[in-house]
Amino acid sequence: MGPLDVWDFSSPLLLLWMNRFYIYLGCALGVTLWICVQVVIKKQVIRSQEKSVPGAPDSSFSLQKKQTHVSGVKIFYGSQTGTAKGFAVTLAKAVTSLDLPVAIINLKDYDPDDNLIGEITSKNVCAFLVATYTDGHPTESAEWFCKWLEEAANDFRFGKTYLKGLRYAVFGLGDSAYQSHFNKVSTNVDKWLWMLGAQRVLTRGEGDRNAVQSKHGSIEADFTTWKTKFISRLQTLQSGEKKACSGDCKKGKCETTQPDSGEMGPHLQGKLHPRDVEREKAQQEEKAGVNRNPEKSADSEGRAMITPALREALTKQGYQLIGSHSGVKLCRWTKSMLRGRGGCYKHTFYGIESHRCMEATPSLACANKCVFCWRHHTNPVGTEWRWKVDQPELILKEAIENHQNMIKQFKGVPGLKAERFEEGMEVKHCALSLVGEPIMYPEINRLLKLLHQHGISSFLVTNAQFPEEIRNLRPVTQLYVSVDASTKDSLKKIDRPLFKDFWQRFLDSLKALAAKQQRTVYRLTLVKCWNVEELQAYAELVSLGNPDFIEVKGVTYCGESAASSLTMANVPWHEEVVRFVQELVDLLPDYEIACEHEHSNCLLIGHKKFKISGEWWTWIDYSRFQELVLQYEESGGSKTFSASDYMARTPQWALFGARERGFDPKDTRYQRKNKAKDISGC
Repeated sequence: MGPLDVWDFSSPLLLLWMNRFYIYLGCALGVTLWICVQVVIKKQVIRSQEKSVPGAPDSSFSLQKKQTHVSGVKIFYGSQTGTAKGFAVTLAKAVTSLDLPVAIINLKDYDPDDNLIGEITSKNVCAFLVATYTDGHPTESAEWFCKWLEEAANDFRFGKTYLKGLRYAVFGLGDSAYQSHFNKVSTNVDKWLWMLGAQRVLTRGEGDRNAVQSKHGSIEADFTTWKTKFISRLQTLQSGEKKACSGDCKKGKCETTQPDSGEMGPHLQGKLHPRDVEREKAQQEEKAGVNRNPEKSADSEGRAMITPALREALTKQGYQLIGSHSGVKLCRWTKSMLRGRGGCYKHTFYGIESHRCMEATPSLACANKCVFCWRHHTNPVGTEWRWKVDQPELILKEAIENHQNMIKQFKGVPGLKAERFEEGMEVKHCALSLVGEPIMYPEINRLLKLLHQHGISSFLVTNAQFPEEIRNLRPVTQLYVSVDASTKDSLKKIDRPLFKDFWQRFLDSLKALAAKQQRTVYRLTLVKCWNVEELQAYAELVSLGNPDFIEVKGVTYCGESAASSLTMANVPWHEEVVRFVQELVDLLPDYEIACEHEHSNCLLIGHKKFKISGEWWTWIDYSRFQELVLQYEESGGSKTFSASDYMARTPQWALFGARERGFDPKDTRYQRKNKAKDISGC
């Protein structure tokens, strides 16, 4: 048999093989065409099903699951005479007619810190019925809620999207006979909710007890009109409508399109966040003051540091301002410990009682404009003191009084521990680290002496730009220097100092710290991608100042601001901070990791001289310190003492590696329901 016979036998197969690509192409086209036909047929079937039962309620659900747009309504009220409570009951009855679950809540029994963020995911609509009481203040039952809401709205840690997704409406009860503060509380609640990112679903209603001026003849008629609109709005939301209220809500004050609304225009301008607007306004006013008085004179030296714009900005942030250049504020850790929810890292590292600690500053001015500044630079800046000087006696007296008043306002807050409330009225510690540069204050030594005479320990923080003032400083319970970077270039980029010789001042400040006999601390703030790669340079700076302790803390995100380019991407995870500290300690033969406070994203490195017989002694014997500083003062400074003279043993739970990770087991740890919105910081 010859080879040709084989080829003749298999020729059809050969032809198929040679044309296989055309066969594949034809099959592919056929499959594609079949798929297209099936899609068209399916769409026609769906359309015919929808048309066959046009009004049936279940016709749209045969192919998809029914979606719930409003799961219920929560009605919050703050009432003094019972009117708001009565309105809440009336509104609840109207809501029930829509077959929606409804809850009536007295703001006195509601803890916004625990629960408000939970309303975001619940798909509830929240209605707030709040009355304005004497002098424009909220009623007693709504006082804590309003105070918390105001502080949150002006606190960068919460941010502009903290309540994003929360739907709300506000109705206010007031009396236009008191025109200066008519419905002030409802206006503020509406504004603060908006500033936190909540969505207004209906224009704010205003009830007027003054029948002559009431738009509808009485406060009851005002409420009935608003209630009708609210119920109508609920029905719209139930159908899936996502649009906000019909008014102009873009700027924080809801400006209805109706000509008789009587609402004020937007209170914000441009696209800047309110904090940025306040910062720019304050800075412009500050600069204007400098330009008017470019030379030192009696008038310029007597000028108040706190301008009207600065006062407005800082007051909104929760500061109680003192005199012309000082301030005090209630720390969030003070509030936490009052409720038995744990203390700050100073409690873990050094044994302070956080609920008895006063956070203050005698100077709101600063010589740096740090990228992570908590106050978005609303405070003034300068390289020397050029303002009026208030006496330290006035500053301390008013600081304590204001602090005590803020503690008193905490009375009645859910979870408040009575014994700690009583203890909190007596200040035992003062953190001079609130904002600004305390050491700039010309009478800082007199202020420190007064603190110690009152039995108050002192924790003073300086930004390492005033070496001479550090040298002249009298004994401090614990003196901090902020070491925000380890090289000249990175320090300039992060701290943005005003001094031209900032680097030399920085190095001289560290050298001055080394000469101090009392406790000294380096405070390192880690900013990812900015200063976490400079380990060797940090080690060299440690040898320069030889501090007793080194606090290493991850930067706290300050929120969006034109004053800073930082984002959440610059905030290191706690594990990253731990790794940095471990690598740094490897370069420091005289130091070891001593303590940890996970909640604050902070660790403490201690000099080995504070580790005695294998036990750490990082805590402070505060009574012993007061005895020693008194002897120092009585001897005219000749009887000195050192850090080792007033140290105390550190408890096991505070040590690095303990399972508590720095949380005092005497307290109960509270976890926020929405951990994605982490606002931890100190």
